[in-house]
Amino acid sequence: MSDRLSEFWDRVEFTPDEFQLEAAEAIDDGSSVVVTAPTGAGKTLVAEAAIHLALDQGKRSFYTTPIKALSNQKFADLSEEYGSDRVGLLTGDNVINPKAPVIVATLEVLRNMIFADAGQLHDVAFVVLDEAHYLQDRSRGAAWEEVIIHCPRHVQFVCLSATISNNKQFADWVGERRGSTRLITTEERPVPLESMYMLKDRMGSHALHLLPTFVIRDGRRRANPRLEHMLGLERGRKRRFKTPNRIETIEALASENMLPAIYFIFSRAGCDAAVNRLMEAGVRLTDPEERQAIREIAEGRTAHLGDDDLDVLGYDRWMVGLDAGVASHHAGLVPAYKEAVEELFELGYLKVVFATETLALGINMPARSVVIENLSKFNGESHELLRPGDYTQLTGRAGRRGIDVEGFGVLLHSPFVRFSQVTEIASIGAHELRSSFRPTYNMTANLIANYRQDETEALLEASFAAFQRDDDRADAGDAIAALEHRLTNEEKQAECERGSVEEYLALIEALDPKRPNDGIAATLSTGDVLDIVGGPRDGRYTVLKRLAPKNGSARYLVLSTSGRVSTVGSREIPSASRRAGKLDLPTPLKPRDRRFVQETLRRLRKVPPVISDGSPQRRKLVEHPVAECPDASRHLAASRRANRVRRRLEQHRALRRSSGFGLIEEFQAIRQLLEELGYTEGWSLTPRGERLRRIYNETDLLLAEAMEKGFLYGLEPAELASLLSAFVYEPRTDQASVAEWPTPELHARWSDIEMLWKDLTTREKGLRLSPTRRPDPGFGILAYQWASEVAFDDLDAHGMAPGDFVRVSRQLADLLRQIRDGVSELREEAMTALISVDRGVVAAQGVG
Repeated sequence: MSDRLSEFWDRVEFTPDEFQLEAAEAIDDGSSVVVTAPTGAGKTLVAEAAIHLALDQGKRSFYTTPIKALSNQKFADLSEEYGSDRVGLLTGDNVINPKAPVIVATLEVLRNMIFADAGQLHDVAFVVLDEAHYLQDRSRGAAWEEVIIHCPRHVQFVCLSATISNNKQFADWVGERRGSTRLITTEERPVPLESMYMLKDRMGSHALHLLPTFVIRDGRRRANPRLEHMLGLERGRKRRFKTPNRIETIEALASENMLPAIYFIFSRAGCDAAVNRLMEAGVRLTDPEERQAIREIAEGRTAHLGDDDLDVLGYDRWMVGLDAGVASHHAGLVPAYKEAVEELFELGYLKVVFATETLALGINMPARSVVIENLSKFNGESHELLRPGDYTQLTGRAGRRGIDVEGFGVLLHSPFVRFSQVTEIASIGAHELRSSFRPTYNMTANLIANYRQDETEALLEASFAAFQRDDDRADAGDAIAALEHRLTNEEKQAECERGSVEEYLALIEALDPKRPNDGIAATLSTGDVLDIVGGPRDGRYTVLKRLAPKNGSARYLVLSTSGRVSTVGSREIPSASRRAGKLDLPTPLKPRDRRFVQETLRRLRKVPPVISDGSPQRRKLVEHPVAECPDASRHLAASRRANRVRRRLEQHRALRRSSGFGLIEEFQAIRQLLEELGYTEGWSLTPRGERLRRIYNETDLLLAEAMEKGFLYGLEPAELASLLSAFVYEPRTDQASVAEWPTPELHARWSDIEMLWKDLTTREKGLRLSPTRRPDPGFGILAYQWASEVAFDDLDAHGMAPGDFVRVSRQLADLLRQIRDGVSELREEAMTALISVDRGVVAAQGVG
């Protein structure tokens, strides 16, 4: 170990873990590192070792994060460690001490610096990528790859990531791009996690049970047999156990000394409602001394907000919760509130924080316990169960290093989730890191400005996306070989010496299931035995009962010879189908009862097959030699399986074919479109292209086109802010906003932009490019009012959460800065609008 590294470890007040020592030594030896470890394991200490080495060499270092809140927190931590004169901050909101030897920045700021002038980094020794797994983010992840690819070669990288399943693949790629790279990984948590399961007994004393989800038996971790027994007795509609309510849960945790806790609820409204419910119940978890400290910190964090703003933000109600040691944390809160909650929880004054999953990203808020109220989450379209990787990430905060002997991950019982699913989700898991890298219009312009064509294509092929594509192609080759082997076996089983099974199957499937047998379908009754001939429902059924018609079609509850109870409609009964007899069904009629089903099946199987003349012979679907084979049904089943394997085989082959040139082909299509629109000439940028390369926005080309067409000129500053808001605002639902604008001129300009968007997406579809998202006018009136300096409490917010208003306004301010700095013709209007937008509750205060 070098003297300079020994000096760093001498300052650390605890014994470092082996992975921290190994990573620091690799950095000191001149390697980049990829460090993957659970939340709270101490990855940041590796970054601080790199910063120390840079300072010792008289070099600079960049510490990058995915979000401004993390940058602000890290800036405060490093300023305290190294002194405010040696640490700077670069975000869209703040520029503090930009020449300092230690710079904390959001990732996109560093990316933009590299594209503008990579020479600015000549004295930078290390770049830290905190939360490097953010690389997979759909909208922003490409920036991580751009930084790793384009950063000057002399810079070493320190990539810090949560546990991922393909860490070696990621480290191998970083090594290809940055030279010598070491993978340092640990799965050991600094504080062990105990997974717990909480449920409420409806019987007797209505007691709450808090039991370990797993037990150790014979040296192996397995599901708790007591819970398996308890929950295995649950039958029918009347359930013995139910979900504990939020008050019961918090009181139980308090009595077991398991606070402080982060309580995850996957909705903003649910988090706020939980706080309100605890307040109504009179829950108080703090003492007078803690309440005094809470008030001082909260007042300090909100000192920049006026009384009117605080009234709108429900300050008094918020303070009541804080006084009791309870708060919510989600994206709908203004930054000052979120930052106060984070500080108070970290200091131990808050005992319970109800949070959405956004808290799982990076913010330093360790707890003794993490509660997950529901194992299913709405993904925008439907509810889906969490994956083991989600559970690992959410419970990563459970257990405070140096304070707790163990942390607790508490799952609440749900009658809709089987305990076997609970144990599967609560097992140790990790997500696979997948690249989201795709070329964009802005990226293309910057590549043309900085590299030759052959260099650019090589750089695209150097992306993690291309690296994974090569691995995927190898995996696809293995899958294709396995499917080809399976297809051979299925084809052998489908062979019949009497004739072609494929031909026989084609004749059967040619029977049109869409042409119903109206006579039978309309007259079936309970007990009828129905032979459906052809189509996907081909087979024998007995009718259990007639159901209410749907869309004019008769419907029946039926039991198949395989024992499956299902619904069949008249449109699923082809014309060749027929009634084969009638059963005397067991009584009472209980279609969901196992004994009823078994007895009905026994009677159904006694009914002989029939052909058209009614004689008891084996039923023939169509006239064909294979129909006479005693193994015809087995041959047909094998032939159907073979067809399914063929379809999967073709999908894998198509994937392997298409994956060979996707990035380059997409880049060339973008170049073609930029050439058509006048942004490039050959391998050089026109003045339009130069403006495009300085626009960092998801709708970059549409915004550039709007400027080139003059749609942004000749507006008042508030009108410019209003119109630009359409390029940054995205509603929380898929429903497009109604186009309401505060002035007739903006109505006209919006119509022009909509037409421009339609023309652009038509061109993109013609080139097989992903279409640019539609700009959304839903923030236009609010942006106009705010840029016109309407007071926060007088805004017509239409139910928008204050945190959402601040977030969109800050994004608008970022875009106004880009326009101010990159478009001379709009500089004055953009500057005036920026001053009006970046104020009050929107303005960043200090580092907050």
